[in-house]
Amino acid sequence: MMATMARPAVPILSLVLLVAAAILLNYVDRGTIAVAAPLMKGELGLSATGFGLAVSAFFWVYAPIQLAVGWLCDRFSVYRLLAAGLAVWALSTAAMGFVGSLTGLVVLRLLLGLGESIAFPGASKIICRHVPPARRGIANSAVAAALALGPAVGTLAGGVLMINFGWRAMFMVCGLATLLWFLPWLGLMRRLPPEHRHASGQFPIGRLIGTRAIWTTSLSHFTANYSLYFLLSWLPLYLVQQRGFSIATMTLVATVSYLAQAASAVTTGWVCDRLIAGGGHEGRIFRTFSVIGIGLVGVAILGIALANDTEALVAFLILAGIGCGPCSVTLYAVAQIFAGPRAAGTYVGVQNACGNMAGIIAPIITGMIVDRTGSFLNAFYVATAVCGIGVVCWAVLVPKIAPLELD
Repeated sequence: MMATMARPAVPILSLVLLVAAAILLNYVDRGTIAVAAPLMKGELGLSATGFGLAVSAFFWVYAPIQLAVGWLCDRFSVYRLLAAGLAVWALSTAAMGFVGSLTGLVVLRLLLGLGESIAFPGASKIICRHVPPARRGIANSAVAAALALGPAVGTLAGGVLMINFGWRAMFMVCGLATLLWFLPWLGLMRRLPPEHRHASGQFPIGRLIGTRAIWTTSLSHFTANYSLYFLLSWLPLYLVQQRGFSIATMTLVATVSYLAQAASAVTTGWVCDRLIAGGGHEGRIFRTFSVIGIGLVGVAILGIALANDTEALVAFLILAGIGCGPCSVTLYAVAQIFAGPRAAGTYVGVQNACGNMAGIIAPIITGMIVDRTGSFLNAFYVATAVCGIGVVCWAVLVPKIAPLELD
């Protein structure tokens, strides 16, 4: 009798690292507009409201299409969907180097949002399918660290490129460099066993949508994203225009904050896994880190607004990064617990759709406040209040964090 040929093991580490790399590139390309703002805004003749409109346009597609993209991740090959989305967003980023008007900028931001909509539902689907529950803290922290390092890399590299070659060259280089991700990804896809290349099976979507869990985590996601996108979209312009930083200093200060976020995310994932391995309840652990994270972000945003000297400002920027770290880990880890492998794409799609409505609202509200008052102060107060809502939501409204009964 012939021996059964052993199947190759799923390359989990390679999968997680390449998914994290895609998230990093996602945020590099998404954040290029903020880096370019100090030069682009003047050259294209954009008001603060017009710039806020261009930033917001990304989310007009990105947020609502999450509903469909999450469902697609549960029905079709998530690996091919992720590759297709990356191609769209990379080419959209490169094309921004040729833009000449607000209209063209808005159109390309819409395409960027379409391409990037696959990133988080796809990442959660892959992690939930391949990574054991006891290791999902560190797997999600890799994605969360990439989320932070994306703006750090984008701000640092983008700032250097812009200083030396202009903002148009920065867009083109960042977009084309993203396409290099395809080389290892296509090789990895060929190593996956056939049964891992397709969907996990169907489930009653209506039952999932009707749960308290999905709407309370979606509200929590909104509060975290409001503060994140407020800082991501407006921090470079605020530091240059309101605080008088040079582009080089702005680039360095913002990069330090993002590095603090990445370190905080990795530490959070590692600590959560250690606590769970030691017998702690994963739901309570993730809830505690969620409350701490969004609370720290609120304190930091208020501190940035009120800081009287550069040293204090930098300290609060670092604190904001430290607070964002746990938020970006727990948001998706909790969704994966509630949804399980079959429904992870759809759950995260709904949660991301609601959470990223903040990306539509925050830039426009901030732009209107700045245009009407000539100051960012009230915009910082609004962002701080939203963080306070996030603390209440995680502490009180989100139900017991445990797998949902979907059958």
